[in-house]
Amino acid sequence: MTAFTTLPDSPRFTLTDATLPAVLVKGFSAPAREGLVHADIVIASGRIEKILPAGSVPTDAVVADMPGVDLKGGMVWPCFADMHTHLDKGHIWDRRRNPDGSFMGALLNVREDREKNWSADDVRTRMEFSLKTAYAHGTKLIRTHLDSIPPQPRISFPVFSDMRAEWKGRIDLQAVALFPMEMIWEEAFFTDLVSVVAEHGGLLGGVPQMWPDLDARLDLLMRTAADKGLDIDLHVDETEDKQVLALEKVAEAKLRNRFQGAVTVGHCCSLARQDDEVAKRVVDKVAEAGLSVVSLPMCNMYLQDRHAGRTPRWRGVTLFHELAAAGVRIAVSSDNTRDPFYAYGDMDPVEVFREAVRILHLDHPLNTSARVVTSTPAEILGRPDIGIIAEGGPADLVLFSARRWSEFLSRPQADRIVMRNGKGIDRRLPDYRDLDPILDK
Repeated sequence: MTAFTTLPDSPRFTLTDATLPAVLVKGFSAPAREGLVHADIVIASGRIEKILPAGSVPTDAVVADMPGVDLKGGMVWPCFADMHTHLDKGHIWDRRRNPDGSFMGALLNVREDREKNWSADDVRTRMEFSLKTAYAHGTKLIRTHLDSIPPQPRISFPVFSDMRAEWKGRIDLQAVALFPMEMIWEEAFFTDLVSVVAEHGGLLGGVPQMWPDLDARLDLLMRTAADKGLDIDLHVDETEDKQVLALEKVAEAKLRNRFQGAVTVGHCCSLARQDDEVAKRVVDKVAEAGLSVVSLPMCNMYLQDRHAGRTPRWRGVTLFHELAAAGVRIAVSSDNTRDPFYAYGDMDPVEVFREAVRILHLDHPLNTSARVVTSTPAEILGRPDIGIIAEGGPADLVLFSARRWSEFLSRPQADRIVMRNGKGIDRRLPDYRDLDPILDK
């Protein structure tokens, strides 16, 4: 049980004796221990009115002017940003599994399920389920990649736009067209895809491979994005093969084309397979180009270095610390959820953070680690107003009974309270049985 169970039904109240990750608090400073500060927070009309040093709100003021909740040192975080997901693939596992857990098994089984089942109603049902789950966990911003092999773009993007409108004010949504870059030279296809993306306010994506003409493909992608005012978000080097290093090519293409839009790259697994000299060269080039990087630690540990009868030898993640040290904006995210690319997951950034700390060694110290599922992904997605705690900002907060990092990281924090506009939300998760009508096929 949490140290507190309900929030006051009052337009103005206080959260006293709160513990906050200092890196996520703007305009407030106090003595920090392990990057955590103590504060009292005044909530008024759904917004954060004041952030004060702990103990600043006197007891008589609370009684006379406003009710209060004593958090007893419990943590308060801003709502989360989940910047790399696949809402169109989510929750098909019971209908189309991956028999060997391999990357190729994932590709083949997703393709078969997409071709057979991905109607507008099917995509909408599963996307709605994922959004309900993410909202209950405390997420406010999501970017999803949408498989964009014909005819799917004209099915999934309208569904996405409907979901974006329906969820406005609860979860802000962005979408990336994940298309086969083998098809970029097919003029009719690529022209139509760009039209769909622009119509629905999306981004261009794709999976660059080490083709002889990769530079030319990337140049066309960036020229088109520049002409249409679109940003780019790519799946890059999701492999253990050190000969595959498209990441460097993407950085060079952004510099060569003087592309002014945002370019995000996800995965970048093979970077961790390079020798030190090559790794440093590529990391420096990524920093020079201003690429943003997102690591997907849970999914990549599941898929990478998986060989039957052999224990995996490496973690499958990118060079997180080296990229951060070079000044690259880098975050972590959920990636796939209960589909052939990742059999598990629940769209919960607390789980993602907890596992990322362990897999990527984001601890010792933990002083700034909280930003990898909050402020940094929000900044990368062009929403610096999300993932922070600031006076004047919305009281969109997640309250935990955990007081210190060891407590926070040792349990799943299932008893958290999610506050939106100063009020607690219904945190009941959707029942998997709700998906039975579309999965029992």
